[in-house]
Amino acid sequence: MNYMNYTDYRYDPRRRFVPKRPIRSFMDLGIYQATEKISVEIVKKIIPMIPDENPLKKDLTDCCMKIPHFIAEAHSRRFDDKPKSMKLLEEVLFLCNNVVVYLEQARDIYGAGNVMPNTGGNVGIDRVVVDEIIKKYFYARQKIFNFYKAWKKFQAEDKPQGGK
Repeated sequence: MNYMNYTDYRYDPRRRFVPKRPIRSFMDLGIYQATEKISVEIVKKIIPMIPDENPLKKDLTDCCMKIPHFIAEAHSRRFDDKPKSMKLLEEVLFLCNNVVVYLEQARDIYGAGNVMPNTGGNVGIDRVVVDEIIKKYFYARQKIFNFYKAWKKFQAEDKPQGGK
């Protein structure tokens, strides 16, 4: 008879509880750390495979680099300019979608097996790498959306109640 071991469950009584670290700056935000790592991965693995003359290279670079920047800016503005910080998080959600579109275009145009101009070989963007990055962006986008909803909830709680 096959019995499940402790690792098959989400709760493992042998695992210690580790509380989350307090957020003291934007660098402590998980969404900032995740999107920053993904943008570095794109710049190292995808951008060099796109020819310099293609506007896709600049668009993808700009878009993926803006995401962590806007998260940091939204975190900085969260107390003094709440509508602007919420608008920045909406822009981050939009940029995540744009990056996915650019990655799919780069994968389909310059994917492995396609002959790259001026290289004379079958060098190209690894489809598996691009698909993994896209999965990371969808996961990060969901986390950013949850973060957005939490901020919206706290923003509603900050409004004065009862007409005072």
